[in-house]
Formats: sequence, C-alpha cells, structure tokens
Amino acid sequence: MSQGKGESSIPDEEWERFLREAEAGTPGAPEEPSARARMVADKLRSAPQQPDAWRAHRPPRERRLRTWHVLALVVAVVALIVALTPGALSGVFGGDEDGGPLAAESARPTGAPADAGGGRPTVDEPFKGSPAARWADGADGITVPAARATGWMTKGQVADALARTRDFLAGTNTDPAALLGRRPDAAIALVNPHQPDLRPLLTTAFDKPTAEHDPLLLFTRYRPAEVRLVGDVVRTRGHLSFTEGRRGALEVTADVTFVYPFTRADGDSDEITRTIVRRELVLSWDDPTKVKTEPGTFSVSSYKIHTTNGGCDTIGFLSPAFTEDHRPADGGEEMDPYDRSEGIEGSGSGECGTASRS
Repeated sequence: MSQGKGESSIPDEEWERFLREAEAGTPGAPEEPSARARMVADKLRSAPQQPDAWRAHRPPRERRLRTWHVLALVVAVVALIVALTPGALSGVFGGDEDGGPLAAESARPTGAPADAGGGRPTVDEPFKGSPAARWADGADGITVPAARATGWMTKGQVADALARTRDFLAGTNTDPAALLGRRPDAAIALVNPHQPDLRPLLTTAFDKPTAEHDPLLLFTRYRPAEVRLVGDVVRTRGHLSFTEGRRGALEVTADVTFVYPFTRADGDSDEITRTIVRRELVLSWDDPTKVKTEPGTFSVSSYKIHTTNGGCDTIGFLSPAFTEDHRPADGGEEMDPYDRSEGIEGSGSGECGTASRS
C-alpha cells in the first residue's frame, strides 16, 4: 500500500501499545513521548466511544411530518367540495349508471346530467340507458330543505308545510291509484278550497276534462287500457325551496322531474318507452288571519309543466308513443328532458318538439 506525503510508517496500534507501556513504566520506554505519540493520544481522547455505523439510517422526520400536513390539507379540501357540491366527485368515482344512486339534489344543477351509456330498457331494468337509472324512487327523490321560522310560521310549522308539499307531489304524480286515473282525494284535500280559480280543476276536470281544465296540469294519469307501468316505481329528482311571500306567507317552490317507463297494455310487444314529466309549482301557505284559507292547506300561486312523450294535444291522460307511433316533429330545436339547469318556459306543455333522449 502506498503512503501519502508526511504520513508515519508505524501503525497506530503499535503507537497505542507504546503509550500504554510508557505510562505503566515499562523498562526501556522513553520518558517523553514523541510528537507522533502525543498526536495519537490526543486523537484517542477526542474520539467518540460508540461511533455511528457506516450505513446507519436516520428517518427523515421533518420531511415525513410535512407529507402528513399536505395529505391532511388535501383531505380537508375534498371534504369541503363534497359538502358544498353533493355529487361533485361522481365523475371521478364511477359516473355511469352502475355507479349507485346520485346524491340528493339540493339546488338547481349547473348543467345536464352526463350520458348514461347505451343499452335499451328492459322489463327488469326499465330505466337502463337513462340518467333516471341513478335517481331515487318516488318521494325519496324530492329533497326537502331544513326548516326555519319564516313569515307567520314557526320552524315546526314550516317543517310540516314542507312535508305536506312533498306529500302532494307524490300523491299527484307517483301514487299508483292516481296514475291509473282515480281522483287523488288525499292530495286534493291539501289545496285551499277557497281558491276560486282552481275549483273547476279540482272538481269537474277528472270527469269532464277540457283544454282549459285539464287534470294533467297538476296530476299525472294514464289509461291502463292503453299502457301499463313497468315495475312498481317512478323515478324522481328535484327539490323544494322556500322563502317569505306576500303578507308573511310561506312560499314553497317545487321543481321535480318524474320518469315513467311504459309498455303496451295488450302485451303484443316488449318494447319499453319512457315519459318524462317535469313540474314547477309555487305554493303559498297563507296566514289564516290575513287570507281566507283552511288550516293545513295551501294556495297554488303558479304551475308549469313540460312533458316528453306524453302525447301531442292530449287532454286528461298521458298517451305515450312507441317506435312505430313516432312522427317527425314540426321543426324546433331538440331539448333534453333530463336537463334541469334551466326553468320551464311558459305555463303548459305547449307545442310538440323533439327530445334528444328518453
């Protein structure tokens, strides 16, 4: 082995032995250590007793703590997004119709729902290929907001009015008996009987419907001799909201879409067609000391309806069309019946148009 300039050729072990013998008084040992001996002695005194191993691992504690801080921040941000925008991550964690039910709708969405993918509806899956495949059943699809004291009503009274509003929507659009054309007496009992402009609609329209007094304006019905509902549920999506109205009334606004899968009643075809009905209602729960009303009833301030595949110019009952029944629409833009990002224009079903999907 070569040595560097100025290095001693005597091993350190020999100098250590020499120093120990000199300190012990070994005969022949020099009385005064050389400069080299003094250097080695100083080196031994200053050396640590247990030096670190060459490959010893010290965990990067500071870096690990920072990593956990970043992870905690990410989790907090995701939780905030989910809380403020229910369903905002549905596109990340499964956005197709097999991804489970959607989060409840608490406000008007900002756009149309995504394409649900291909596939024709079947008897076992009548909502297949439709956004409604992930919607809730019946009244469960109508979101009711938390109550608070508003106008002349206490918090408890507001909660009761919201529950009754949802009962009215379910009773007029999802109740099996009402769908078959029977008079929904329980739902009608919630309407203020002293509202003069609604009396004909609630009394004679079921027996003698006219264009002016058509029960379809507030109630969904079909003729069981023509079509039958596939399965025993109607898919719904929508929400209620409320504010203080005129004379301190509680004004409740409902915006709900209902989807009905039908097949022919004669059983000659297994084709399934869907009818989509969207309703916007404004109901006024008036102060009985200021407005003539009955306890537990509301007045209908306004109602709007848009129906897809319910039949053009039909009165009294829905008349859904099947493949061979469809006729080209008389111009107009296609509209998406599942797009709830905009309000309904007009006050009735209006003229027939073309739906982009069913």
